[in-house]
Amino acid sequence: MAQRSMLRTKIKNVVKACDAGDKDAAVAAYKEAVPVIDSMINKGIVGKNKAARHKSRLNARVKALSA
Repeated sequence: MAQRSMLRTKIKNVVKACDAGDKDAAVAAYKEAVPVIDSMINKGIVGKNKAARHKSRLNARVKALSA
């Protein structure tokens, strides 16, 4: 449960930074979140497609800040 909570927290950190409009913080949070998401695949907490979906959506939010 602690690992699932950490995963959700990392995702929320990226979303909060994007909503605040802080591109540097969003990029840093995204770079922190990706290894956590990937490690959750290996631990069987999330499936690979769900992890890929999270990474893709977070990356799209971060990229939208620069546009």
